[in-house]
Amino acid sequence: MESFLIALASMAVVLGIMILVHEFGHYAAAKWFGVRVDVFSIGFGKRLTGFRRGGTDYRISALPLGGYVKMAGESPLESRTGAPDEFMSHPRWQRFVIAAAGPGMNIILAVVLLTGVFMVHYEHPVYLDQPAVVGWVMENSPAAKAGMEPGDRIVRIDGQQNPTWEDVLLKVVVTTKGPVDVAIQRGNEVLEKQIQPEFDGSDQYDNVGWLPEEPITVTYLEPNMPAVKAGLKVGDEVVAVNGAKMRSLLSVIYYLRQNGEKPVDVTLLRNGQKLDIKVTPVQTEDNGQKNYRLGFQSRPVQIDKLPFAQALNRSLDENKRYSVLIVDLVRKLVQHKASIKQMEGPIGIARASGDAARQPGWAPLLRLMAMISLNLGIFNLLPIPILDGGIILLLVIEGVLRREIKPHIKERIYQTAFVFLILFAAVVIYNDLMKALPGLAQRLP
Repeated sequence: MESFLIALASMAVVLGIMILVHEFGHYAAAKWFGVRVDVFSIGFGKRLTGFRRGGTDYRISALPLGGYVKMAGESPLESRTGAPDEFMSHPRWQRFVIAAAGPGMNIILAVVLLTGVFMVHYEHPVYLDQPAVVGWVMENSPAAKAGMEPGDRIVRIDGQQNPTWEDVLLKVVVTTKGPVDVAIQRGNEVLEKQIQPEFDGSDQYDNVGWLPEEPITVTYLEPNMPAVKAGLKVGDEVVAVNGAKMRSLLSVIYYLRQNGEKPVDVTLLRNGQKLDIKVTPVQTEDNGQKNYRLGFQSRPVQIDKLPFAQALNRSLDENKRYSVLIVDLVRKLVQHKASIKQMEGPIGIARASGDAARQPGWAPLLRLMAMISLNLGIFNLLPIPILDGGIILLLVIEGVLRREIKPHIKERIYQTAFVFLILFAAVVIYNDLMKALPGLAQRLP
């Protein structure tokens, strides 16, 4: 119950801030150009309290999820008097700016939030911004079926050259229908592969079956277990077991599972010096599965604190990369190369917000807010009527035609777009439920 309340409160805060920033963009641009704003509301539904100033009703409404701005003469469905302070009485370029200001504010907010995160505390796995070298390949996975091996370096994926692991993970996320073209370097050879991610409808968007190569640095030693008894220390790096090079923690786990209870020679790096230690694993049982363990954990992370200029540049680069990813996902959705199941609705956002809020510090939640804000900004720029991008598209068409589109045509366009968005929202929420309750699909008629 506590987790549910945290997720619900976190979602309300995150979406509330995102939508308010969006609407403030429209409000500020409209005021700048002299368009009368009838209502600026925090929340939706019934008006609870507020005040009027300068012809605007600033109100707090009953449903505290974001807000909205109502401009005079904004809707093509309402009657207009032709007054100079009405939205439609202003030049097209001013209406264009007003429509673009909302998404623009969301994109600016994403840049600002990420800049702050990079300046104060950006914690991430050490492999994330490293070359994409495979550390482990799961048995019977798509990567294994394609012939991938530990030590392979991914030099191209879906057209992107020399990707980092973050690039690889993001590329796979947007491809679930159809194979991903991958080029790997193995020794002096470059091999072409095609890998089909497996989508199972859970929170994991894909299951390729490869894991990154990363240092196996001891970050925690369990009391009374073989590792601590044999003399391992926090900070040691495991590089080999019985002479076999280890490229990821899972490679150690798999090797021990095959080796059983026989002692192993563990090669370490301690303060730059190689050291061999003999350790005898112990058998444990986890969720009914027998494992052989040494008793250490490895979760190496890197913490960045950048000066303002570097943080801003990194924020701009990352927002640009995620923007391209979002547009690529939309393109693949249209081409039926990606699944709409990858879209997150309110349940998914609530779950992600709750997870971020429970992590120590503000950085995880601020980073999530930046990503949601960027998504909201770009989504609203899509050329779908009712959305800001649709308004911009109609303004461009009117500019080319040099005349206004007839009101009854606009009315039909908006009605069709409204039905489309309702159906789209219903599908996304349904998929949200299937992810949150994976057994529900089998119980539905």
